[in-house]
Amino acid sequence: MNMKYRSLGNSDLVIPVLALGTATFGGGNDFFKKWGQTDAKEASELVSVALDAGCNLFDTADAYSSGLSEEILGQAIAGRRDELLIATKTGLRMGPGDGDIGASGERIIRACEASLRRLGTEHIDLYQLHAFDALTPVEEMLWALERLLGDGKIGQYGVSNFSGWHLMKMLGLADQHHLPRPVSHQVYYSLVDRETEWELMPLALDQNVSSLIWSPLAGAKLTGKLGRNKPVPEDSRAATDASMTTDRERLYKITDELEKLSQETGHTIAQLSLAWLLARPSVGSVIVGARNADQLRDNLLASSIQLEAEQIARLDAASARRPIYPYWHQAAVYSERNPAPITLALSY
Repeated sequence: MNMKYRSLGNSDLVIPVLALGTATFGGGNDFFKKWGQTDAKEASELVSVALDAGCNLFDTADAYSSGLSEEILGQAIAGRRDELLIATKTGLRMGPGDGDIGASGERIIRACEASLRRLGTEHIDLYQLHAFDALTPVEEMLWALERLLGDGKIGQYGVSNFSGWHLMKMLGLADQHHLPRPVSHQVYYSLVDRETEWELMPLALDQNVSSLIWSPLAGAKLTGKLGRNKPVPEDSRAATDASMTTDRERLYKITDELEKLSQETGHTIAQLSLAWLLARPSVGSVIVGARNADQLRDNLLASSIQLEAEQIARLDAASARRPIYPYWHQAAVYSERNPAPITLALSY
């Protein structure tokens, strides 16, 4: 296995192209039980498998099973903290009170300190805002993050699930106030859902903000267990994840092409789906989850797959759909004048 590495945005942090996501750790409620219920012993094995493959970035969040994911990750990395990088997030609800959600300056500081305790570490390599908080001034968020950076509690910071204007506003205000910029944007992106290409990808390329990809297999829809002739149980994650739904016939068009490529190349459908993402512009790392060590080993093999241009084109065509406005208008009128990355994002 040949793990590759990339710089994270304009920072000096170098990360593997595949990272281990730990939303499967804990299974603290019905929602996360569908993702997984990995305990500390199983998590330790997954961490070992990842590190052996050169996958040394581990992504979690305080909201994953109400902090249990961070606690289990902390136990799993005990004694080997120097071998790895930790990314975590805050901003989603952690309790019933008004102060238990959002990204106020006070909450960012308090949530970071709580994450440090749960993780059993003094330093978080990448701290991310899990969602945009429209009720808190962006300057307040920036000043809190600058304080954490100055105190050495975090090394870099990023955001997740922001709109294009959210991220651009933060970048602009950071420059205006001479404050550190976000270096990454954790986004949902897969063959099934390519909306990231319309605005977030061109923005990432223009501003040198790395894209970290969550749910690259579209909520288990691209694991190979679902296809035109392979229905999944109605109560499974692939069948019920309402946040990642798509037209069934379009999904089957994608899985049909993946099945053909799998037969031709010998790679699994999941590996091909991950390899397609690794070839996309702006992608810094793709976050993979795993319920067991064998599944993780299989997914990590995607880092060694180099898809041919013709294979990428086939997957592009199978997953294509008409962009929303104004992107279809831009593609029709100005595509010949746009820089190559933007033309790519609007080419279907």
